[in-house]
Amino acid sequence: MKNNLIATLFIVVTVSFLCSCKSKEKKFDQHSYEEQKISLLDKERSNPIAFLKMEGQDKRNIWGQTVYRGVIKNTATVCAYNDIRVKLLYFKQGQQVANHEEFYSDVINAQDEFSFKTKYKTPRHTDSVAAYIMSAKAVQ
Repeated sequence: MKNNLIATLFIVVTVSFLCSCKSKEKKFDQHSYEEQKISLLDKERSNPIAFLKMEGQDKRNIWGQTVYRGVIKNTATVCAYNDIRVKLLYFKQGQQVANHEEFYSDVINAQDEFSFKTKYKTPRHTDSVAAYIMSAKAVQ
């Protein structure tokens, strides 16, 4: 009798354990997905500069112009941006000697990039350029 009770208890515990270990398949919830997508879109629309990254390099050409080639990358997953204002600061031995502002109305879609090139006559011996994105607008 005691052995039957132990065996029954063992079987009940084993069956309970096996039932609780069933893989519960998660179903895709379209409504939840759309809510998260809208929330992400709101975040990306409210702060465009956080999702736009810029890289570039400068050089002097034979006519004495400073040429800056840059790439703006949109790291947002849903939102596209346009009306991008870029500020270029030109330096000579650590002192700012000139600045220019560029405006690009092109649309940069999510996970895409935009290449640009500027040429300006800057003071002699300009040795470096700093560039940053001043503003952008989310495409509606």
